[in-house]
Amino acid sequence: MSGQVHAAIQKIIASRSNGNPALAQATSTKLLMKGIDPSKWSPASADDPAILAKVKQAAADFGVTV
Repeated sequence: MSGQVHAAIQKIIASRSNGNPALAQATSTKLLMKGIDPSKWSPASADDPAILAKVKQAAADFGVTV
């Protein structure tokens, strides 16, 4: 199934930012520093199990459930 990585990333960003664009950008930057580039993933992107695991770990670090 494609789009799971994108959906998880978007859920992390939405959860952390609560609609605040500055917090959304800060969260995207934090994900980028963890090795996850949010701009690289789209709903049509094929899922990579290694990246999905990394996103789930980042979500746990941020206290977000995906």
